[in-house]
Amino acid sequence: MRYPHLFEPIQLNQLQIRNRIVSTAHAEVYADDGMPGERYIRYYEEKARGGVGLAICGGSSPVAKDSPNAWWSSVNLSRDETMEGLARLAEAMHGHGAKIMIQATHMGRRNAWHGYDWPHLVSPSGVREPVHRGNAKTIEIEEIRRIVKDYARAARRVRASGMDGIEISAAHQHLIDQFWSPRTNHRTDEYGGSLANRLRFGVEVLHAVREEVGRDFCVGLRMCGDEFHEDGLDHEALKEIAQAMSETGLIDYLSVIGSGADTHNTLANCMPPMALPPEPFVHLAGGIKSVVKIPVMHAQSIRDAQQAERLLASGTVDMVGMTRAQIADPYMVVKIRDGREDQIKQCVGANYCIDRQYNGLDVLCVQNAATSRERTMPHLIARSTGPKRKVVVVGAGPAGLEAARVARERGHDVVLFEKQGQVGGQVNLAAKAPQREQMAGIIRWFDLETLRLGVDRRLNTEADVSMIMDERPGIVVLATGGVPHTDQVHEWGVSEGLAVSSWDILSGRTAPQGNVLVYDAISAHAGTGAADFIASRGHLVEMVTPDVKIADDTGGTTFPIFYRRLYSQGVILTPNHWLDRVYREGDKLVAVLRNEYTDVQEERVVDQVVIENGIRPNEALYWQLKDRSVNHGQTDIDTLYAAQPQPVLSQPLGNGKFALFRIGDGVSMHNIHAAIYDALRLCKDF
Repeated sequence: MRYPHLFEPIQLNQLQIRNRIVSTAHAEVYADDGMPGERYIRYYEEKARGGVGLAICGGSSPVAKDSPNAWWSSVNLSRDETMEGLARLAEAMHGHGAKIMIQATHMGRRNAWHGYDWPHLVSPSGVREPVHRGNAKTIEIEEIRRIVKDYARAARRVRASGMDGIEISAAHQHLIDQFWSPRTNHRTDEYGGSLANRLRFGVEVLHAVREEVGRDFCVGLRMCGDEFHEDGLDHEALKEIAQAMSETGLIDYLSVIGSGADTHNTLANCMPPMALPPEPFVHLAGGIKSVVKIPVMHAQSIRDAQQAERLLASGTVDMVGMTRAQIADPYMVVKIRDGREDQIKQCVGANYCIDRQYNGLDVLCVQNAATSRERTMPHLIARSTGPKRKVVVVGAGPAGLEAARVARERGHDVVLFEKQGQVGGQVNLAAKAPQREQMAGIIRWFDLETLRLGVDRRLNTEADVSMIMDERPGIVVLATGGVPHTDQVHEWGVSEGLAVSSWDILSGRTAPQGNVLVYDAISAHAGTGAADFIASRGHLVEMVTPDVKIADDTGGTTFPIFYRRLYSQGVILTPNHWLDRVYREGDKLVAVLRNEYTDVQEERVVDQVVIENGIRPNEALYWQLKDRSVNHGQTDIDTLYAAQPQPVLSQPLGNGKFALFRIGDGVSMHNIHAAIYDALRLCKDF
């Protein structure tokens, strides 16, 4: 076996786990009113089918009513009603040989008070938490005792439900590590001051949990390896804490992550995006492992089997969390086991999943539209039992590639036209931005899969009506994408050569020139990536947006990375301003900006204006084919949204009769995930 350490079983207390690969706790935002419903269970069950050894669900699951989860959709361990769903989850996981635990916590100040019962949040010393704007009172002794009992009651519910263990969170500055850290604990009573006093609350919680679940039940503790704050806990202090907690004999393993999480900047470290190097904080887990005698787990940007095997073989850690890797491909483990690594849909670190969570939305994968939609969307495409058809797909961006892949998996003959010499569409542009190169991994998988499946790919071919009709298709899918929407405002002067698009810059068609103003009307990744691209080549850049902040729509773990780069390169950030017009004055350009709130205009004299205003769809081919098709190009949205086959597919197609559909940005501007979802939910029923 190529990966002997990865597939070696491990024993945690009485719990034997079939391999060293873990799906670690993360806030899924799938629970139904705090209870695991069908969606929640199917999401984890797919990982069990896919070979995971241990899954730890329920990131930040609250044990008490005054710790409402900030996303309002986590598993609620403070009530008995949750037990039924946990029992069904445990049964589902055990049916496929996997083990299942849940993370329990009280978030203290790291929360939002404005929801559910509108609680008064508690913390050791009433210090406000910046990310969630968590205004909290100073916790009283009676409340400490009550919350300790809440932990014990939550643990009882977990064990009684048939779950395999419970993980107590002392990471991300939840209440336990708020007591640990001098950054948040300024107390002078028995819970503050000395290290022993600051550890007291966490030790009391673990004693209470143990008394409730017994010695033979698996109990873990999650902690960070360095808060990365001058007034917080450094690595040496956390090694001392880890050793002390280990020596209590109350826990069976430690799960170690890097970085605190109570500021936007440190939060970005916790789920390392592609801009950070692989496994950036594993040394912190290794440092803690060197001082404890219980197994140590680590999960941060471990994405492939070779990484994981190396960390295990070196003894750096005992278990590897590959959580986002399994969000991208829940069958990753069996593919590794069976020698099909080239078929793994590898996580690229785009962080679409976690960024949605921090917007209060359900976790989804940028490149896998089936993840968390297992009730309606298949990870494994079954062959059609209906007639074999000729399917023509136009456009080989993410939407067209997924359409071609799925249609071919269904058993149809598929022709894929692409006018460029390579597949990938706009993702190829996205990968040009600094530290966004790994976006190309999304396309690499589709490229390999369409080749493996035998899709008839015709690159450097701009399809027209006659080419399509010559194929005598039964189904035509247009995934023609779009073009930069730079003509929305005539006064921007794009048609007169006064401004260029971000596409022009990233593609290399136009080189950055002198001092550059980047106008970003979308506040997503493209405009910020273009500004970074230009600044990294030594140009002075001002970035302007009408939104309240630069990169406002990139997500909670992504915008801090952009800000690190923009500030370090001296990019001037100007939110709340519209670009009204651009005109030439001598050998310079003048950009006229208008304040959103005062309507006051101001001017910038620059050498180049770059505009990111999203895209408008390429529709010409659609309108040429629409009246020739039997469905007039219409997608029945009732059946589409119900994940049912399109009605037009029930009639004979081919021999001059074809159904026409369009997907992705060829309809209207969405994003990569939406393009792939458009294709999957349409084509899975071809």
